[in-house]
Amino acid sequence: MKPLGTLLLTPLLALLAACSGVPDGITPVGNFQLDRYLGKWYEIARLDHSFERGLSDVSANYARNADGSVAVINRGYNASRNAWSEVNGKAKLIAEPTLGSLKVSFFGPFYGGYHVAALDERDYSWALVVGPSRDYLWILARQRQLPGALREQLLARAGELGFDTSRLIWVSQDRPDG
Repeated sequence: MKPLGTLLLTPLLALLAACSGVPDGITPVGNFQLDRYLGKWYEIARLDHSFERGLSDVSANYARNADGSVAVINRGYNASRNAWSEVNGKAKLIAEPTLGSLKVSFFGPFYGGYHVAALDERDYSWALVVGPSRDYLWILARQRQLPGALREQLLARAGELGFDTSRLIWVSQDRPDG
């Protein structure tokens, strides 16, 4: 018979592991080059969630830490507060370094999945990123806007992956100080 602590801890560990897992049917990009992915990305679209609700001009900046992990700075403008909101985190590759699958933490030991499901492999100019479930989806780009045809291609790809693209929020990127 297992001790009570082990019985309680096992489901918790399984739940935490699931938070960084990849949704069924989605494979992160291969031939991923983390150093090329580093730098500033603008959030073009996202599925709504509480930690970014109401933010415009959202960007993410990724830089290599001395220990090989990635420093993450997410920043967005909160118009109701008339102020910028910023959060710092840390990301680590989950598997082999050529797989676009990371785990990101903004709150201590708790990590969430960050999986690059589609990527402009030539220029690294856009990315389709998913979280641990189909409740998390981001379209990112190196520029503040994407051409309409490319937006439609990414919407189609997200739909093929099982995301409800009608729920996407198209993020305003109009502030010159962003």
